[in-house]
Amino acid sequence: MNKTAVLFMVIGAVCAFLSVAAGAFGAHALKSILDPSRLAVYETAAKYQMYHAFALMVVAWQIHHTSDHRLTRAGWLFCTGIILFSGSLYVVATTGVTWAGAVTPFGGAAFLGGWAVLAWTGWRRFNEV
Repeated sequence: MNKTAVLFMVIGAVCAFLSVAAGAFGAHALKSILDPSRLAVYETAAKYQMYHAFALMVVAWQIHHTSDHRLTRAGWLFCTGIILFSGSLYVVATTGVTWAGAVTPFGGAAFLGGWAVLAWTGWRRFNEV
């Protein structure tokens, strides 16, 4: 198996694991500590982390089956998005440091970029067949 595919599969699985752990922590430990609006921010972070953990696994599967290294860009954009988007929301929710939310749109842009690259490579592949 391609090392890049394995790397994205592992990163995706670790991110999914951490998302489940974060969600459980939020539901049990933080529910009584955070106000409802901050808890909602925390849940959004965990949800988007999970969505993009699965996206990383899709990228890994695609790289493995197509050997299309253009997909590597999508994988790194999803990783960047998880760190910037979900990471900044975790910080905002748990600390109340609202200026950290200024980073969130950059993570969202990275997510969008990852999906765009995934769509573009799929479109190119569709037209090659």
